[in-house]
Amino acid sequence: MSKEELPECPVATTVGLIENKWKPLILRNLLKGPQRFKYLQFGIEGIIPKVLTENLKQLEDDGIIKRQVFAEVALRVEYSLTEFGEKNALLWTRLQTLVMSANNLSEKIKTNGLNRLLIYKTLI
Repeated sequence: MSKEELPECPVATTVGLIENKWKPLILRNLLKGPQRFKYLQFGIEGIIPKVLTENLKQLEDDGIIKRQVFAEVALRVEYSLTEFGEKNALLWTRLQTLVMSANNLSEKIKTNGLNRLLIYKTLI
């Protein structure tokens, strides 16, 4: 996302950078430290290699993560948070909590129907 494409609202900017369900999970795993592609894939249930590659590339283009290639006999690539990504680690963690809460609420609504009292109790 270029600077010209960024919305003026910081919340909209953040949501734009982490626009899908996979990016918060990738960031959650990278908060633990640098990881290789396969470990990221194993740590995120249901993600396919193509989707992981696309999301890693977008996060790298946005300056949130960096990709380091080690020129060894068996080529090794590690992904880690950039300085910007590390400075915003608390934000990524809180966004993950928000996503999980929204998913739980959605499941409760699907199971029990739309009940205002249930929603209120869930939000407290």
